[in-house]
Amino acid sequence: MSRTLDILVVAPLRFPLGPPHAGGLESMVWNEVRALRDRGHRVGLIAAEGSDQLDVGSPAFSLPTVTWGSSHDATDATWPTASLGRTVHALDRALDEAALGQWDVVLNHCLHPLPLRRARDLGAPVITTLHTPPEPALVAAAQDVPSSAAFVAVSEHTRAAWARAGVTSQLLHNGVRVEDWPLGPGGEDLVWFGRIVPEKAPHLAIEVARRLGRRIVLAGRVGDERYMRTVVAPMLGRDARWGGHLDQSALARLVGHSATSVVTSVWAEPFGLVAPESLCCGTPVAGFAVGGLPEVAGKTLGMSLNPLDDLDGLVAGAESLATRARVTAFRSAVRASARRSFSLDARVLALEDAILGVLATSGQEVA
Repeated sequence: MSRTLDILVVAPLRFPLGPPHAGGLESMVWNEVRALRDRGHRVGLIAAEGSDQLDVGSPAFSLPTVTWGSSHDATDATWPTASLGRTVHALDRALDEAALGQWDVVLNHCLHPLPLRRARDLGAPVITTLHTPPEPALVAAAQDVPSSAAFVAVSEHTRAAWARAGVTSQLLHNGVRVEDWPLGPGGEDLVWFGRIVPEKAPHLAIEVARRLGRRIVLAGRVGDERYMRTVVAPMLGRDARWGGHLDQSALARLVGHSATSVVTSVWAEPFGLVAPESLCCGTPVAGFAVGGLPEVAGKTLGMSLNPLDDLDGLVAGAESLATRARVTAFRSAVRASARRSFSLDARVLALEDAILGVLATSGQEVA
């Protein structure tokens, strides 16, 4: 790309950006910022305090983090009322400052409707990535944006859901920084990684492993303290271990030394980033056919998906893949397929094209 752009990224509000990542959304946005900067663009960032990519010269772009009265109450599905109010007020001030700057484009990853409501006065076109199902408040805000605004969806499943709600978007799959997920030798244990929350259902992954007589390691941040305490923790033991919230290299090493990743999401994943991350390590994926996961399976090797109510099929698929994953050539082919279809490099190139298209449509000069 010949033109250097001034890009403002509005990150999700809940967690700071930086490894170890709070979840797939935070990982994706952090890697996008890094990739755009590596390609020479000036990238400003509005994000929670503690984010390691914040510009120290713009303190107003730092937002307060979530504050819980008790860790026993913490959940990714809700906000402490006072904390949300403080964060949204700070976001509004940050957008005021952003409107005074000279940005070519605003990339909005925020799951709150405020950046969409402010799209008319930010002085630059806003491109919003749709990371979630079409929630009513977001839909209402999206239907009242200026014509210069645009939307991209992380999967065809998500694009279609928003289209049914009246919001048109362009497909732009999430991408994986392939070099962060190197090919591994495999192993005998199963692995599950992600946010430990009810909708990801790691307790079902433990059940799969026990039916197969295999050990399993869980890795990830606890996103629902009550669920972890009352459902997952009682199931842990010699054959099921929680490895904690691992840093990137440790997580990739764990995945790469595993026989199969088990993806037990029981909600319609808008994309399902853990699948291509695992595949990049050469580790196949057995899971439920929900949300965007069938699209990942359709573009790669090494995935076995079953209907949500078919735990027996998931068990059989995991065992079959674990057997195949002992073959080095199979693991290499699995990695190559994920690299072809879901690399971060390809996503960022497509994002640059989308930005240039929006700038051309809005009448800005494109070099």
